[in-house]
Amino acid sequence: MSDTTNHVLRVERLTKHFPVGGGFLAGPPAVVHAVDGISFDIDRSETFGLVGESGCGKTTTGRMVLRLIRPTSGKVYFKGENIFGFNAGGVKSLRRNMQIVFQDAYSSFDPRRTAGDIVEEPLRVHSLGTRQDRPLRVRELFHLVGLQPELANEYPHSLSSGQKQCVGIARALAVHPEFIVCDEPVSNLDVSVRAQVLNLLKKLQDEMGLTYLFIAHDMSVIKFVSTRVAVMYLGLIVELALRRELFAEPLHPYTQALLAAVPVPNPRMRTRRALLEGDVPSPINPPPGCRFHTRCPRVMPVCKEVEPELKEVAAGHLAACHKL
Repeated sequence: MSDTTNHVLRVERLTKHFPVGGGFLAGPPAVVHAVDGISFDIDRSETFGLVGESGCGKTTTGRMVLRLIRPTSGKVYFKGENIFGFNAGGVKSLRRNMQIVFQDAYSSFDPRRTAGDIVEEPLRVHSLGTRQDRPLRVRELFHLVGLQPELANEYPHSLSSGQKQCVGIARALAVHPEFIVCDEPVSNLDVSVRAQVLNLLKKLQDEMGLTYLFIAHDMSVIKFVSTRVAVMYLGLIVELALRRELFAEPLHPYTQALLAAVPVPNPRMRTRRALLEGDVPSPINPPPGCRFHTRCPRVMPVCKEVEPELKEVAAGHLAACHKL
């Protein structure tokens, strides 16, 4: 086993293929290459950003990291232990240490329960506190995420989108986790509310020493919250670096295109846009060689035949491109 003691989380060659279709008359099923052998590690108290277009495998990665779905192959180590080797007791302990904040908080709630019941449920599941103590803990959690305690008596449909997301964060914090997957937690929110939720997540991290895997498609959000950033394309990581290095000097043409697409708030400033042509290839039949070659403005013959290795181009800055 690899040395995993210096990391809260370590992912090794993680792969997930989903069979689709098939049958007696249709023949063997096709395979969706959702995630295709990615590796990364996350240090304690850092925010590791995972960014890319819809369908690149970000959310599938997050759910495998939490053991919500099992991988086709690969390993995930949490504090040095392979989570896919845990027994039932180990999985329950893992659930206390690893939590998730969903993109759509409302769809993760039972609409028949009040906000207070939703936040209290993890305490009951993990037998934390007494029946008399739990309501007080719920009030503390509401205060922690900036909600009025009186909202604990409201049902989810009567809460604003920002309030619902804060209830989701409070629920994730109820069991004192060390690691949280934030799966596009602000993509459904208005801009002003988005800023409040992002500031809340950073504040909680500073106060509680939390470690985040932050999944998003918005590069400006990733820039605001992340310590390091991994860029995914069609199931693979194509670039990984410290945030300031990736945004100051992106190396992969896909990363450059993502950054060029970020709106500039000053209309007098003009940016050179590396616009992408064509659509993302199907993950059922990814192209040979570099998977980005069908849209890359710098494509070479080798790109169509040989898959580039994710290699260290500068200290701590990895990229998968034949041009580098």
